[in-house]
Amino acid sequence: MIFETRDETALRARLSGLREAGVDESTIRIDMLCGRLALPTTYRLSRFAARPAPESGH
Repeated sequence: MIFETRDETALRARLSGLREAGVDESTIRIDMLCGRLALPTTYRLSRFAARPAPESGH
């Protein structure tokens, strides 16, 4: 996970910063965890990571 917030404006600002930094947008995942009466909606940014190559000799 890169970032989590309840503020959509903060989410957009972080996305903008990632774009400016040259992060490949196809590796970014945005989740919206919908709240109900007791819990507010939360936005979460994550980044996909490739599996590490297996070490030789195993």
